[in-house]
Amino acid sequence: MIRGNTHVIDVHASHLPGACREVGSILARVGDKWTVLVVMMLAKGPHRFSELKRAIGGVSQRMLTLTLRGLERDGLVRRTVTPSIPPRVDYELTELGHSLRTPVQALGDWAFAHLAVIEQARTAFDRAAEQ
Repeated sequence: MIRGNTHVIDVHASHLPGACREVGSILARVGDKWTVLVVMMLAKGPHRFSELKRAIGGVSQRMLTLTLRGLERDGLVRRTVTPSIPPRVDYELTELGHSLRTPVQALGDWAFAHLAVIEQARTAFDRAAEQ
C-alpha cells in the first residue's frame, strides 16, 4: 500500500483493466523532457513565463505554454495572475509538483552519470547499422 496526501493506493490494484492507460497518461506528462526541465526550474521558486523560456532554451513558446497548461491541469503547477499593466503571470510548483522533484532529480542524476556510456553505445549501434 502507498499512502498519498489523501488517498491510500493498493499497488496491486494497478493491474486492473484500464489502470495502465490512466498511469500511462500521467507518465507521459511527467516523463516529457519539457516537463522535467520546467519542474527543475520551478523547484527553485516561482518564475514568469519569459524567465522559464529563457532559462530552458530551445523550447518554443507554444510548447512551453502547452507544457505549463498540462502541468496546471494535472495539479502540479499553480498559475498566479497579478493584475498590473501588463499583467504579471507567475508559475510555481504545487505541493504535488514538489513531490515530483525527487524522482525527476534522480532521473537527471542517472542521465548525467551514464551520459558517456550511453553515447558510446549509440556510436557503436550507429556504426553497426551503417555496415
